[in-house]
Amino acid sequence: MKFDNHDIDVVWLDLDDTVIDFLTNSRRALERLWHEEPLLTRLFPSPEEWTEVYERHNHALWDAYSRGKVTREKLRMERFRLPLAEGGASDEEASEAAVRYDTYYLDLLAEERELIPGSLELLQFLRSSGVKIGCLSNGFKDVQFRKIRNCGLEPWFDIVVLSDDIGFTKPDVRLFEYAMRKSGYPSPSAHLMIGDNASTDIAGAISAGWEAIQFLRSPDSPRASACRWQFNSMSAIAELLGCRR
Repeated sequence: MKFDNHDIDVVWLDLDDTVIDFLTNSRRALERLWHEEPLLTRLFPSPEEWTEVYERHNHALWDAYSRGKVTREKLRMERFRLPLAEGGASDEEASEAAVRYDTYYLDLLAEERELIPGSLELLQFLRSSGVKIGCLSNGFKDVQFRKIRNCGLEPWFDIVVLSDDIGFTKPDVRLFEYAMRKSGYPSPSAHLMIGDNASTDIAGAISAGWEAIQFLRSPDSPRASACRWQFNSMSAIAELLGCRR
């Protein structure tokens, strides 16, 4: 595939909110959790209020995780413990519930199957172009593979690289270098990253010398200033890559 005067051999896609509609799937899982857990209905008047508080803490923790400020384990526990504590749970109650909610939420999340509109068609177009298709994600191994399988995406990915594989997260260039070695294409110019996150997907890819296309998940999505290619639909990305005539 020719793209911006480069011969692209591997196209990498972020998973959550690029291929899988993580936002929708997560909110469905959080609403199910609220309905099934008496503690949550006691602390939060509605599933919407519970979701807002959870997402605020979760976003901050993921940002810290991507910068190496918190561990994987701390992220998984604190994203539940902190909102429960904010809602009025005791320290003991919040800590005990966080352990249970972590496992159950991930199970519920893996069952949800909503995809970003046009993402499956983009994968089909990429397959027809003859490039290798990779998934490059910061998500946890124990849930990402279940999501890929449950969403029917296994046939489309030739390579899956997760931050759990080596203990470094996007935007750390070492994860991108590992992905290049695993793909068998050592030249950065052979790689293209498609992702929604300006500070992890796009910044990391550009630092590694890759080409990058940012998918704008919403009109309010932070834009990567160093990225020339930014689109709010998968069909526009397909057209740019010449997969659609």
